[in-house]
Amino acid sequence: MASSTARELGDRLRGAEQTLALAESCTGGLLASTITDVPGSSDYFDRSLVTYSNEAKQELLGVSRESLDADGAVSEAVAVEMAAGVRDTAGTTWGVSTTGIAGPGGGTEEKPVGTVCIGVAYAAPWGSERSTARVERYEFDGDRTECKAQFVDQALADLSSAVDEVISPPD
Repeated sequence: MASSTARELGDRLRGAEQTLALAESCTGGLLASTITDVPGSSDYFDRSLVTYSNEAKQELLGVSRESLDADGAVSEAVAVEMAAGVRDTAGTTWGVSTTGIAGPGGGTEEKPVGTVCIGVAYAAPWGSERSTARVERYEFDGDRTECKAQFVDQALADLSSAVDEVISPPD
């Protein structure tokens, strides 16, 4: 069943004739599944790449070896490169990425289980110099399934907020 956020987001993307591509790591396709649960999502949804390994992030999204080496796969630097990479390779208006630690293992003191970095990249019209790529880091509690669900909800919220800024910019 489609979430109300995914449905409302889809309506706004369709109305603005904007498109979306995803680069998922920790969500493993769950974000794409949530988006495609909405009937008619093919009007705006282009693709999702599940780039779980560092090699996949490099090969399919152009994430730099330097970012992966210096900051690790779960980092703001990698998330923003993933979002911009999928946006640019897909040729869509929007690119969204998720990279995190769903658990139960893999966490550290600096990056505990439940950490996720979500990137959102926007391709403005050529020559406008308004294209953007931004990232936020969050920490959630719960088991693996609960963390993944929260990561998806947050990614939808972050994209929804960014779409609102573009479609209805503040005065």
